[in-house]
Amino acid sequence: MNLLTVGISHHSAPVRVLERVAISSEDIPKILDALLQGEHVCEAFVVSTCNRVEVYAVAETFHGGLDDVTSVLARHAGAEVGDLADHLYVYYAGAAVEHLFSVAAGLDSMVVGEAQILGQLRQAYGVADENGAVGRTLHELAQQALRVGKRVHAETGIDAEGASVVSEALADAEAALDGLAGRRALLVGAGSMGGLAAAQLKRAGIGEVVIANRTAANGERLAESLRADGVTARATDLADLADAIAAADLVVACTGAVGAVVTEDVVAAALTVRDDRPLLCCDLGLPRDIAIEVGELPGVTVVDLESLQRRLSDKNGGNESERAAQIVAEELRNYLAAQRSAEVTPTVTALRKRAAEVVDSELLRLDSRLPDLDEGVRDELARTVRRVVDKLLHTPTVRVKQLASVPGGAGYADALRELFELDPQTTAVLGTPQADEVLPGGATVARVRRRDRAGQDGEDR
Repeated sequence: MNLLTVGISHHSAPVRVLERVAISSEDIPKILDALLQGEHVCEAFVVSTCNRVEVYAVAETFHGGLDDVTSVLARHAGAEVGDLADHLYVYYAGAAVEHLFSVAAGLDSMVVGEAQILGQLRQAYGVADENGAVGRTLHELAQQALRVGKRVHAETGIDAEGASVVSEALADAEAALDGLAGRRALLVGAGSMGGLAAAQLKRAGIGEVVIANRTAANGERLAESLRADGVTARATDLADLADAIAAADLVVACTGAVGAVVTEDVVAAALTVRDDRPLLCCDLGLPRDIAIEVGELPGVTVVDLESLQRRLSDKNGGNESERAAQIVAEELRNYLAAQRSAEVTPTVTALRKRAAEVVDSELLRLDSRLPDLDEGVRDELARTVRRVVDKLLHTPTVRVKQLASVPGGAGYADALRELFELDPQTTAVLGTPQADEVLPGGATVARVRRRDRAGQDGEDR
């Protein structure tokens, strides 16, 4: 099995292409199911944020897995694979691990060092786990990636300013409006990004926040939280957007909806009843929440992911980014060494199993040839033979694990199998975790559905 990453992000595609591929939280279970229905993918999780969509998969073969993943992404986007090919990036094996560690560290984010990605990765893993899409490989990889991200944020100052896409967008808004203190803001969307925007607005000294959300209870909950912090806040219905926009200085939209929520007609209607105050709109949705035509209306300025992408393209974390990259490189070396060492374990186990079988066979032969042998003598002979075998195997088995941990060390396990004529099927079985195997931390290996070659649902594995 091999790790494969297929993705599209602000680095590889314009926002208009990202919008087509964007996967809503409601659609992720369906995407996971489609991936597992493929012939070559046996584990997967999907990371979908405001500036990236990435699939991390365990595949039986590189090309087969790549075909399965790109087909699912293209079908979701309503496009041909060729339409997306120029914007997709692919990482395989160790390169895929390195990319995930860099993402977790915030090094690949639009705002370098932003910590929000850690929560998004944790959520992506959790959704996949709940839907039975991860097994041992992705479980261990995801947990290690989260540890790497935490270490980077703990040991470097890469996130010292607490920057994020939200804070950068609101910084642009603050500059355009000559400050946010005392201003009126309309927040469209009360999810995790909406909560982050609300916190940023509070810190900026916003005068009033009106929250419009599809689920009224969630909007009221966020408004209540702001009121508890001393901010004037209330919830309103999405049907009343025009009235709320007419009164606002700033509109922040981050709903995660499939289509535009703030349309040209709604904003135009609001402009007819408001004074000559400028209106600043921040669109943080992917796909966009504010119709592109809104930015062409008189007196309206739109800050969106595309404009942020242009402004932040050359921005990095300086020395702290370099330190973070060093940590990622160190963690990558350690992870790959541990994986290479673990890969030889089934071979070592098979060798010891083979040796134990030989010892047992010879002791049975001894019983048949010397049936009257004293029981105490027989037991002592058995212990002696087993000690001799253990001592003979100790050094080569320890050494082969050490040698296997370095790049190119897989050949030592192959040599061991060849020298002792170990059955490859036996080593494969010994290296496969059982469905109820307990992992470090108490988690159990998830059951992953596979489709058999005839296209029927196979047994859990």
